[in-house]
Amino acid sequence: MFSPESRLRSAVADTVAMVIYCFITGMLIEILLSGMSFQQSLSSLLVSIPVNIVIAWPYGLYRDRILRLSQRYVTHGTWVKNLADLFAYVSFQSPVYVAILWFIGANPQQIVAAVTSNVLISMVMGVAYGYFLDYCRRLFRVAVPG
Repeated sequence: MFSPESRLRSAVADTVAMVIYCFITGMLIEILLSGMSFQQSLSSLLVSIPVNIVIAWPYGLYRDRILRLSQRYVTHGTWVKNLADLFAYVSFQSPVYVAILWFIGANPQQIVAAVTSNVLISMVMGVAYGYFLDYCRRLFRVAVPG
């Protein structure tokens, strides 16, 4: 896991997973729940792609650390992994999402609505993203945390 090749493969797997997942879920949230126009959502998502490329691997490392910490206290059960995925996703992604929405010119009401919706939906999204990230890592032959 510490060779340059495995680090690169891990970074690529994490980046592919984040860009795909955030693009799809972001558009659904912004248009269907937050009342943003298609143009605003597309602008937000286009801005978010380079951001997601930059933060994807650090997020993967952060998530792995949260998973390891959670497994110290409770060693069995998928519910622990799911809670750790939820916490990691919300605590890492929400501040980034606020910054992106502010940058593209969303008004404060839209930002609050989008981020609140995202936090609420993250009850499913964060957990689903954890499974999607593990799937992408397996596709790229990267070790998946236990």
